[in-house]
Amino acid sequence: MSEPRIHPTAVIDPKAQIAEDVRIGAFSVIGADVVIGAGTEIGSHVTIEGPTVIGRDNRIFQFSALGAAPQDKKYADEPTRLVIGDRNTIREFCTFNRGTSQDRGETTIGSDNWIMAYVHVAHDCVVGDNTILANGTTLAGHVHVGDWAILGGFTKVHQFCRIGAHSFCGMDAGLNQDLPPYVTCSGMPAKPFGINSEGLRRRNFSAEQIRNIKRAYKLLYRSGLRLEEAVAEIERMARDNPEVQPFVEFSAASERGIIR
Repeated sequence: MSEPRIHPTAVIDPKAQIAEDVRIGAFSVIGADVVIGAGTEIGSHVTIEGPTVIGRDNRIFQFSALGAAPQDKKYADEPTRLVIGDRNTIREFCTFNRGTSQDRGETTIGSDNWIMAYVHVAHDCVVGDNTILANGTTLAGHVHVGDWAILGGFTKVHQFCRIGAHSFCGMDAGLNQDLPPYVTCSGMPAKPFGINSEGLRRRNFSAEQIRNIKRAYKLLYRSGLRLEEAVAEIERMARDNPEVQPFVEFSAASERGIIR
C-alpha cells in the first residue's frame, strides 16, 4: 500500500486517518481525530484540527484553518466536530469552527460548494449543497444556508439566521432576519428585491414554475397582506403548485422573522 502524498515538511498526527491518495502541501498541520477522504488535495500552510471529517475530492487552498474550537465563551472543550462533504472548493484563508454542545455539536458543510477566500463559518452552522459563498462572507453561529444559495462578497449573517434555498444576497448585504427561499436581497440591513429568476432558469425551473414563485413573492411582499395572511394564500397556491411550498415551510419554521 502506497503512502499518502504528503510533503516532508507537513506535520501529521499519527491518529489522523488519511486516504492513501490524499495530497498535503508544505508546512500543513493535520491534528488528531481528523479523517480525510480519497482524492482530497490540501495546499500548503493549512491547519486542520479534530475532530473533523472531510469527504472525497475536496480542494482546500493554502492558509485555511479548519476545525478549530468555536469562538464561543461558553465552550468548555466538549467533544464537538466539523463535517465537510465531497467535492468542495475551499479557497485561501477560510476559517470553519467546530460545533458547540449548546446546539447540535457539529458544524456541517455539504457537498459541491464553492467557498471563496476569507470566508468564516462559525460554530454550529449548516451549509447545504451547491452554494456559493463569495470572498469575505461571514456566518455567525447557528446559521443555516439552504442548497444553491449564493452569498455575495462580504455578506454578513447574524447568528441563528436561516437563508433559504435558491436565494441570492447582493454584495455587502447584512442579514439580521431570515431570507426566504428564492428571494434576492441587498443592503444593510438586507431588504428583498424580487426573486432569483436567473438562478432558477439555470437550474431548469420551468417558465410556469418561475411565474408561480413570482406570484408567491408578490403575495408575501407586495399585496399589503399581513404575513400570516400572505402565507395562508401561498399555502392554497401550493396545493396545485408545489414549487411555492418552500415559502410556507420556511415561514413556519422561522424564529427570527423574515426580512420584509
